[in-house]
Amino acid sequence: MKNGDLLLGRMFGQVTTPEFERETATDYELARAASAGDMSAFEELYSRHSRRVYSLCLRMTANTAEAEDLSQEVFIQLYRKVGSFRGESRFTTWLHRLTVNQVLMHFRRKGVRVEQASEEGGEVQQAERGTENPNRMPVVDRIALDKAVSQLPPGYRAVFVLHDVEGHEHEEVARLLGCSVGTSKSQLHKARMKLRQLLTTGKKSRRRRARTAPAA
Repeated sequence: MKNGDLLLGRMFGQVTTPEFERETATDYELARAASAGDMSAFEELYSRHSRRVYSLCLRMTANTAEAEDLSQEVFIQLYRKVGSFRGESRFTTWLHRLTVNQVLMHFRRKGVRVEQASEEGGEVQQAERGTENPNRMPVVDRIALDKAVSQLPPGYRAVFVLHDVEGHEHEEVARLLGCSVGTSKSQLHKARMKLRQLLTTGKKSRRRRARTAPAA
């Protein structure tokens, strides 16, 4: 059991949990039950969504320790705020926003700022061919892309993950990051240019290693 799981267990372990049909309940039903003190419902929400929350935190921070800590902070905040979920949107959308906001607060505490756009605003570069949908890429290419994304400056990485990976429009990215739409577009352009450079360099490096590798 991870330290974060132990932390959650210590926080919630002494709460009495009434019986609840967790597996067949909707996220909304689980959220309502959790807000009423049903810890089995909260545990089911954690089980269903903890992996995606961690994945998003890891993509945005490129740091496993920070991603683990932030994931636990997200679920601590979820425990405190789950009663405010009214079902007006999908629970996954609501939790996604909660996660992004937690990561962005972490960035602000660290002094990470989104670089402002130039006067031209920056032309929006097309995504590197084959990276338009990272979740459908071959495993080897997806690993290479994840490695390249982890090497981006935090501001570039945040915009790239929110726009190209999570699918937010520039207006939503700008709102989340507290910047202008022009800055979001400029940052995405710079992130894609940097990724193109990193992916090209990575491919050349892998080819050199393949040529010099001893025969089996």
